[in-house]
Amino acid sequence: MIQTLAVPALSSYHWLGIPIAVAGAVLLALGTLFQHKAVEDQDPAPGRAAGSMGGGRLRALLRKPAWLAGTALLAAAILLQLTSLRFSPLIVVQPIGAVALVVTTLATARMTRRSPGRRALTSVALCTGGVGGFVTVAAVSAQDVEINDRHLITILALLGAVLGALGAGFGLWRHRWGAVVFTAGAGILFGFVAALAKTVIARLFQGDFEWLSLTCLTGLVLAALSGTFLVQNAHTRGTPELVVAGLTVVDPLVAVTLAITVLGEADTAPPLAFLGFALAGATAVAGVILLATVKTAPATTSPG
Repeated sequence: MIQTLAVPALSSYHWLGIPIAVAGAVLLALGTLFQHKAVEDQDPAPGRAAGSMGGGRLRALLRKPAWLAGTALLAAAILLQLTSLRFSPLIVVQPIGAVALVVTTLATARMTRRSPGRRALTSVALCTGGVGGFVTVAAVSAQDVEINDRHLITILALLGAVLGALGAGFGLWRHRWGAVVFTAGAGILFGFVAALAKTVIARLFQGDFEWLSLTCLTGLVLAALSGTFLVQNAHTRGTPELVVAGLTVVDPLVAVTLAITVLGEADTAPPLAFLGFALAGATAVAGVILLATVKTAPATTSPG
């Protein structure tokens, strides 16, 4: 039986994952904005916004510099996220992705030359404070663990069930799915991508990279491609703020759940830490919900 090797999160160089994850979140926000602009320019008519992302539309996007630039930024964001997972536990760095929501809000306000408003700034403050609190608690109480076969098999089995459910749902009800459903599905898959990336990287540095690790790598690629496909469909149905908000809630929620329940990164955390996790997480979620409400206000409320 493999013994679990627990290493405190802030020991040695582990803290380096935090600024790397912040940089990745910034690139994630910018990449999402670029891609959304390209999709929006391709389908300016509201009546076409509900169309699915087919092969012809994807080929058209491949000729758009804005979409290619967004894809490059997202690829860089993924590389930074993978690097951060090399240094820090998943439970520490994954929630930092919520910084992308802050960047998206401020960048959109600058692009539209419209002030975010007091409620939007309040939501950004709640999101930032909640994520900052969560990461702080996780950094002092989480542990980096040795990844064993049981971890890999459990995550792969759960991913198989999720892919099966999403595939069946897409085949039966894709024309009824809105941006929220596509974004939620992508967020779930990206949460698994983060968890699988953590396991693959850990096994590589443990010197225990074999067929099961290769299977996890295959699952990671499949989940990433499927999640990317769902995100592109979400762009045709919703705003970039909605897409980023959904991803920055669902993705960390799934990844942190896997980190706690499957990988055991919080096994040594005191009970008070879980109270901190709950309060900080609730604060961040409240900020995202408030921001989503603010973003729909301009379309339905006349000024002054």
